Amino acid sequence: MAIASLDPGPGVAALQAWGGQVAAYGASNQTVVDKVPPELLHMIDPYWYQFPPMNPLWHGLLGFTIGVLGFVSITGNGMVIYIFCSTKSLKTPSNLLVVNLAFSDFLMMCAMSPAMVINCYNETWVFGPLACELYACAGSLFGCASIWTMTMIAFDRYNVIVKGIAAKPMTNNGALLRILGIWLFALGWTLAPFFGWNRYVPEGNMTACGTDYLAKDWFSRSYILVYSVFVYFMPLLLIIYSYFFIVQAVAAHEKGMREQAKKMNVASLRSSEAANTSAECKLAKVALMTISLWFMAWTPYLVINYTGVFESAPISPLATIWGSLFAKANAVYNPIVYGISHPKYRAELYKKFPSLSCQASPDETGSVASGATTVTEEKPAA
Repeated sequence: MAIASLDPGPGVAALQAWGGQVAAYGASNQTVVDKVPPELLHMIDPYWYQFPPMNPLWHGLLGFTIGVLGFVSITGNGMVIYIFCSTKSLKTPSNLLVVNLAFSDFLMMCAMSPAMVINCYNETWVFGPLACELYACAGSLFGCASIWTMTMIAFDRYNVIVKGIAAKPMTNNGALLRILGIWLFALGWTLAPFFGWNRYVPEGNMTACGTDYLAKDWFSRSYILVYSVFVYFMPLLLIIYSYFFIVQAVAAHEKGMREQAKKMNVASLRSSEAANTSAECKLAKVALMTISLWFMAWTPYLVINYTGVFESAPISPLATIWGSLFAKANAVYNPIVYGISHPKYRAELYKKFPSLSCQASPDETGSVASGATTVTEEKPAA
């Protein structure tokens, strides 16, 4: 009883937290739902009616940020797709996965950014119920496709680096089958809410839409839990497994090379095999960085969903803004990471867009440190 008396409940705590902001612009008798079009009200969970309207400044900041992220992502991923598809030396099975990742991120921001900017300007969702569901479905689809594409990239690196010459090389058809499987898998999960397993509803900030993590029935809640297992935790564990053995294999190889160099009384051994391993190691670092950024982006959204499912803490409309922002920022990271870390990509980018000044140094463009492309060309097992 003493504990209960100290805890006024999530609704009261949330109202107290927002009291100062409400007083600042005189909206004390309004709610965050007031601007929502009438045809959308049946999708709004009663939980959100306790919150006053958000300060327009937050809507402005979110709209501006999403607009900038959208421009960077669409431009960057568009360049990745164009360069990898138009450069013969970059057309390898491994790089088909890279193109698919860029394609997924490109489509995500094409679907997400313009709608968010318009909604932030209007301070609510203005496109109707069907568009809200399609928007949420698109975000889930492209997010799922991105993480499983990264998982396949990790598997490819594991196949090349850990198994070595014993590995079965990935062919173009093999890569395309993997890509098809990724999209069918993602589509299956994201269509489920249209058939009654959970649903897509407006987020607390009313400018974006997502899964209904405030539903009280456990059938709907089970979708969040099972989906997170197959689209968050399982890929994470598989990627950790792959990179654990990748790092282990590279470390063992480097140790062997150092011992051999010591026996031969030379500073280092730069054989073709050593060069290939160096390229594989660098590409593994690039992929690991990309994946780490992906999980940094989507973890806040997972936390918000789990908080809603288990009712473990109050969720404010402002918190849902940060979840949406971090999740969508994921689509910006990949072209930047590959642009910085892939010398052959940088060289081609400079040839096609000289003003960007991303030219690689001569020793880089001719070296095997160009990632999957060179590894694939010089080592058929890739």
